[in-house]
This record gives sequence, structure tokens and C-alpha cells, in this order.
Amino acid sequence: MDFSRPGKPTDNLFIESFNGSFRDECLNTHWFLSREDARQKIESWRQDYNHFRTHSAIGDIPPAEYAAQFQLQSKMSNFLL
Repeated sequence: MDFSRPGKPTDNLFIESFNGSFRDECLNTHWFLSREDARQKIESWRQDYNHFRTHSAIGDIPPAEYAAQFQLQSKMSNFLL
């Protein structure tokens, strides 16, 4: 099983990239007034990150669109078998 060793951020570059984006774009830009306020702001950021923001690693489309395309391709390949 693959894992990231403590103190070795290069073990998983995708997670480190996400962590950097989350910190820069969400945690460092908001004041959280309560847990509920934090939940709402983080959820709003998550929705934007997954459904609207394009990602160059997956062809400059949002992750939700990529997942939908992947599921459709998977269904089509199962249908053809």
C-alpha cells in the first residue's frame, strides 16, 4: 500500500498540491467565526474546487465533469463487452 511518510511531502504530490490550494485559497483568506461558519465556507470552496474550477492535470476541466466522463466511458465499455 502506498502512503506518505511524515515529513516527506514529495511522497504524494497530488495531496500536497491540494493542501496548498486549500490553504492558500480557503484557510488563509477567511476568518472563521464558528464551526458552522467554517463548515459553510469550506463547503462553498469545495463546491467551487470540484464543480467549477478547471484543473490542468485532467485536461483543464472541473473534477466533477471528469468523473462524469469517466463514468460514462466505463458504462459504455461495460455495455460493449
